[in-house]
Amino acid sequence: MTFTEWFIFFIVVQVLHFLGTWKLYVKAGRKAWEAAIPIYNGVVLMQMIKRPKWWTILLFIPVVNLLMFPVIWIETIRTFGFYKKIDSLLVIVTLGFYIYYINYTADASFHENRSLKPRSELGEWISSITFAVIAATLVHTYFIQPFTIPTSSLEKTLLVGDYLFVSKFHYGARVPSTVIAAPMVHDSIPLTGLASYLKKPQLPYTRLPGLQKIKNNDIVCFNWPVDSLKTMWGDNSGEFTYKPVDKRTNYVKRCVAIAGDSLELRDGYVYINGKKNVLPERAKLQFYYTYEAKGPITRNTFPKFVISKERTGVYKVLNKYWNDTRVQEAFEKAANLTKISNDSLYTEVAGGVSQGLAAKLKIVSVENKININLTEEEAARLRKHPQTASLTKLTFGADKAIFPHVEKLGWSQDNFGPIYIPKAGASVQLNTETLPFYEQIIKNYENNSLSVVGDDIFINGEKADSYTFKQDYYWLMGDNRHNSLDARYWGYVPFDHVLGKPVMVWFSWDANAPSFGAKIKSIRWDRMFTTVGGDGKPVSYRYIVFALIAIYIGYSFFKPKKKATKK
Repeated sequence: MTFTEWFIFFIVVQVLHFLGTWKLYVKAGRKAWEAAIPIYNGVVLMQMIKRPKWWTILLFIPVVNLLMFPVIWIETIRTFGFYKKIDSLLVIVTLGFYIYYINYTADASFHENRSLKPRSELGEWISSITFAVIAATLVHTYFIQPFTIPTSSLEKTLLVGDYLFVSKFHYGARVPSTVIAAPMVHDSIPLTGLASYLKKPQLPYTRLPGLQKIKNNDIVCFNWPVDSLKTMWGDNSGEFTYKPVDKRTNYVKRCVAIAGDSLELRDGYVYINGKKNVLPERAKLQFYYTYEAKGPITRNTFPKFVISKERTGVYKVLNKYWNDTRVQEAFEKAANLTKISNDSLYTEVAGGVSQGLAAKLKIVSVENKININLTEEEAARLRKHPQTASLTKLTFGADKAIFPHVEKLGWSQDNFGPIYIPKAGASVQLNTETLPFYEQIIKNYENNSLSVVGDDIFINGEKADSYTFKQDYYWLMGDNRHNSLDARYWGYVPFDHVLGKPVMVWFSWDANAPSFGAKIKSIRWDRMFTTVGGDGKPVSYRYIVFALIAIYIGYSFFKPKKKATKK
């Protein structure tokens, strides 16, 4: 829906409100016309039902207002004497239109001095939970939202099993475009798999002013632009997407290039405007290397310094066992697999595979060669290890899966570019060679019609040889260069897909641990309440937070006793 369509919808809602409540306003000692003035009618209604005037603001905040409307409907009918549970049920089921019945046919009287206290313990519980959900929804949507890290693309900076607080206000909170959605969940209802939202109606894209702009090397949380794989790998056979922008999968990557930059990748290293990108101290680039040892590799002979909580060892899985789907599922989230010979797969296992499971699957040691993911510092140490015969960084050849999916470019995940990162207001020349870089932007991100007839390009029915961008775009990649699904495969991330800036790790454990007990033991206490951005070691506030929690618990415990003593 456009802004004009939403304005018309807003006027219609105001008319419906007036027609359904003007008699109730009169019975409350107000004027009928006061029910017809937008916003003012809400302020007057709050006075009538004895609720704070600022509640009116909540009625105009997307998503939050969906929770507030039922509250206001129930408060309104109770103000006029309709306290029964059936009345509350009817006003909710009829989406508020039960108030028309009260307004025109029922013998309603204004209860100016009614008690706002719930009439039962159940009612008190429901009231408390409702307002807790409303407050949480407001905070999650416009201020701070918790997220979890499911993949290792930013390994060393962010670990699998980290739980983040993501700031919505640093880059400006994005007003949800999906109007009707369940609170406190993303795209599906837990345990059901059902969509948690309706695709229509949709609000036009709107964003509140931010405190700062996205900078090079910022870690950014965003909605995955291609939530359907149909437009990746050069396959454009289906629809662009099946979800609204704000309901697409949440991703977190490092913004290596911002709008207006020229980006190039050489041997896996990023160059911005011709200069090698200098990452923050906390960022640790990782690449796959083929490690060849002087003798058979086992858990005992494998160099200890590359084994950690996130990297537990190396194994050889014979094909006859690997072909069991249960084996595949067991390793799906925990292993990086490489087939080195015809009869086996060699794997560096990243967490979660117990020795018991290894024994059951007949997993044995590898011979003397394995592919392993290492930082440059780890690679340098491994080369000096007495058991090392050789260590060679993997190289990858041309791949059509790499954006913009043009085979003749010969680009690979380690070498491509230069490529321009579009900036709002900037223009580029369009022809059949440059179009693949900007086709998705023109059609899907900026909603134009696009067609190509021979060598001629038509945008919105008019022949075009250039295009001017409507918004900024960014290039987001993982530090784990050989194990990250990122912009190299899907291209640019539009600013309207940006969710926010991760600011703190509030909890962390090994998400791949085989049992809940093992997960408890794997809690990374040193990462709790640590900052995400900046140089130097992460700053931890866990002791301050724990102290505040203890003070609050103590205050909550002694306050009731103090009141009882006074009585």
